[in-house]
Amino acid sequence: MKLMRVGQAGNEKPALLDADGKIRDLSGHVADIAGEAITPAGLAKIAAIDPKSLPELMPGRIGACVAGTGKFICIGLNYSDHAAETGATVPPEPIIFMKATSAIVGPNDDVIIPRGSEKTDWEVELGVVIGKTAKYVTEAEALDYVAGYCVSNDVSERAFQTERSGQWTKGKSCDTFGPIGPWLVTKDEVPEPQNLGMWLTVNGQKMQNGSSKTMVYGVAFLVSYLSQFMSLHPGDVISTGTPPGVGMGLKPPRYLKAGDVVELGIEGLGTQKQTFVADR
Repeated sequence: MKLMRVGQAGNEKPALLDADGKIRDLSGHVADIAGEAITPAGLAKIAAIDPKSLPELMPGRIGACVAGTGKFICIGLNYSDHAAETGATVPPEPIIFMKATSAIVGPNDDVIIPRGSEKTDWEVELGVVIGKTAKYVTEAEALDYVAGYCVSNDVSERAFQTERSGQWTKGKSCDTFGPIGPWLVTKDEVPEPQNLGMWLTVNGQKMQNGSSKTMVYGVAFLVSYLSQFMSLHPGDVISTGTPPGVGMGLKPPRYLKAGDVVELGIEGLGTQKQTFVADR
């Protein structure tokens, strides 16, 4: 299934995309694409509904594909080819940092370049949405705890991230720096998350063209690894790292400015399109 949320910010309706590309209203069956609705039992309940029995919604703004996210966890330097372009060494264990949940926006919403920013960058990433509470799970069972996958743009302000003292979080958490969606694609539609093509363009120019197969630490490993340190709950999102082609890795580096348009997508998971605007 392809689950989504449609409507104005703060007033989205839960929906699904049917086989004909029509958006169907799920609000008569679930309160939101969140919590209990994305547990195995909740997804089974939605899957049993005949999509044609649901009211059709007119296309409009698409919200973040999951609501009620308690943790937005990101993994750094998780692609061997991306680590190489930044001159970094692949870490012996995953680099973990948090992106504030207040950064989450819809896949096509404007992204605000924060005041004082001169190094706002792009990162297409595979997002993993947790579907049931995971604590101390093994790698072999880890995918049982995944509800599905989505496109994530881990927008980053590199000066905030790496040139000022402290941790990476402040360069990753600016308002609107977390577009996710358009859909939460349930895991039955993504049998091999480690072989998905991913791409990103800036003003129509291809910047990233990679594959999740070059991830150093795969989805199952990451879910298991993270669950050793913290419980993962339904609606939590893991953004799993980016392939090469980010602005910081170019020679000379290139960063985003007001008016730039970024488009990105992952095979089978849909596409995003954002216009970058100056903070006022």
